[in-house]
Amino acid sequence: QVQLVESGGGLAQAGGSLRLSCVASRTIFSTAIMNWFRQAPGKQREFVAIISSGGSTSYADSVKGRFTISRDNAKNTVYLQMNSLKPEDTAVYYCNANSGAPNWLNYWGKGTLVTVSS
Repeated sequence: QVQLVESGGGLAQAGGSLRLSCVASRTIFSTAIMNWFRQAPGKQREFVAIISSGGSTSYADSVKGRFTISRDNAKNTVYLQMNSLKPEDTAVYYCNANSGAPNWLNYWGKGTLVTVSS
């Protein structure tokens, strides 16, 4: 069973920065597609960013140009650098690992809370 542990959440002021980390417990990480999702109070969980095993990235329009996803396969870790934070970025941020073909197994972390004050 793969375990994902997020860290780095906390309180930030609007315009500030935070960096989230997600450490995976097993070495599927090197071939896994890694994602960040977030869920704001009273809202559905939404996609934030994705990084392939080869390093290709894509972002939700709401965070494009402000957030950067990256990965360090040697450390089984994926990062989310969040700059120019806005109050609407307030949410619980979840790390997701997808094993890819052929099984497309999904794993989730427990989340880390990011609160952005205006």
